[in-house]
Amino acid sequence: MFHDFQYPAILAASNRAAWQLDDVIGPGAALDFSKPFMPENLARTEGLDMLSDAEKLTLNHIRAHEYLSMFGLVEEFILPFVLDHVRADLPDADDVRVRAMMQFAAEEAKHIQLFKRFRDLFAKGFGQGCEVIGPPPAVAKVVLAHQPLSVALFVLMIEWMTQAHYVDSVRGQAELDPLFANLLRCHWIEEAQHAKLDTLMVEALADGKSEGEIRAAVDGFLEIAAFFDLGSKQQAKFNIQALERASMRKLTEKQREELIEQQHQALRWTYIGSGLTHRQFRATMAALSLAELDRLDKLAPQYC
Repeated sequence: MFHDFQYPAILAASNRAAWQLDDVIGPGAALDFSKPFMPENLARTEGLDMLSDAEKLTLNHIRAHEYLSMFGLVEEFILPFVLDHVRADLPDADDVRVRAMMQFAAEEAKHIQLFKRFRDLFAKGFGQGCEVIGPPPAVAKVVLAHQPLSVALFVLMIEWMTQAHYVDSVRGQAELDPLFANLLRCHWIEEAQHAKLDTLMVEALADGKSEGEIRAAVDGFLEIAAFFDLGSKQQAKFNIQALERASMRKLTEKQREELIEQQHQALRWTYIGSGLTHRQFRATMAALSLAELDRLDKLAPQYC
């Protein structure tokens, strides 16, 4: 076994780490738009030579808005998915397991509220709205049409991805806006337990499945990833449109195409590549099927 995750320990850790919305974005909160919000490892704006320093900073802020909007989008389908899993498990699940999974769902609902607060605060300080892909119900309908193991694998990738983003790129970065960095810290704290719970969910859903059934589940996982990759390309276009409006600059067609292509790859790394290559996600895949892990490892470079 590559982990020692247990429901009682996860529930206890969640209770200790709990925070309230006002602890993160309370009355009078404000973002500091003179500072970057996103770490460069994720934003990938510094190498854009066709942009001024001010425009790079603006694009960094737009990426931060997109980042939390995308997480909000994902958590809109994680919430019903977790609730459906708990409901199906109720006849056989013990009380601690049910409580841990229900807390998982409650925290995801809290995160959705938090991200909505951020978007309102962002719009107030940024001076305009930024378009995002969606709407969430339509995205959820597409994702949840796949078999549960496919969805659970995608959720697991997202959960571990958030851990890597904070630990590897945000923590200790003093140049970032402190409110945004603290928001990511609070999100990371609770997602650390969600990643463990989703690991246990994947194991439960995969129990007894044949190699062919695991492959079919991975096929579905890749379909979901491809769906989000397509959405990421559209989101990159939205981001560049927002940049042009905010900077009051009309890019040439060549500049626009180059920026969209570069930012699409940045989004691919942020939402797929950094998850596919996460050691804990890979460990789960190795436990399910070494052949399927090898398959994902061969696909991962295109998202990095």
